[in-house]
Amino acid sequence: MPDRATEIAALLTPTVASMQLELLGVEFAPSGAHALLRLYIDAPGRAVTVDDCEAVSREVSALLDVEDPIASHYTLEVSSPGIDRPLFTAAQFARHAGEQVKLALHVPVGSRRRVQGVILAVEGEDIAIRVGEEELKLQHANIDKARLVPDWGALGLGSAPAGKGKAAGGKKTGGHHQRHGGKPGRKTRHKDDPHNGGHDGHATEHER
Repeated sequence: MPDRATEIAALLTPTVASMQLELLGVEFAPSGAHALLRLYIDAPGRAVTVDDCEAVSREVSALLDVEDPIASHYTLEVSSPGIDRPLFTAAQFARHAGEQVKLALHVPVGSRRRVQGVILAVEGEDIAIRVGEEELKLQHANIDKARLVPDWGALGLGSAPAGKGKAAGGKKTGGHHQRHGGKPGRKTRHKDDPHNGGHDGHATEHER
């Protein structure tokens, strides 16, 4: 049975596609009476902009108000993927064959629940990962979360910036973001968003 994030992604994908953008995936994190709904979008052939995030936030918020798939109060966040791009589907793994990926698994493979290695190949829903000298074959359904590991050398940074989630000079690394509350009674504030890797983030949050 599809989980809530998968169901919401299926609902929202046509709307995002109609804007010449791609909905990479959805994260849904309920927490008591409030939840976070995070959407990752991409723009084929170009970088995602803040304007893209704002436009998707407006259109998606209107659709969610009509369909009302989330019973609790929630915050909607629309984000670019950043350089530590999340991977949600087997097809997305195939696009990034040859790159390093970091995985968290639902069920351990051997003694491993967390895996970091190179994406070798994708056949259907089976994903081959090289970990050191070993090749692991994983079922996509067993992957809880996956993110690319940035090639800092190729980015001209030489090595990973000091400090988790921070770039040289102490700035948080992040993509473009748009946040929007999910229930009536809007209140707006601006802040930097820490969730995404890539470059300095921009977020607009509406609490509802």
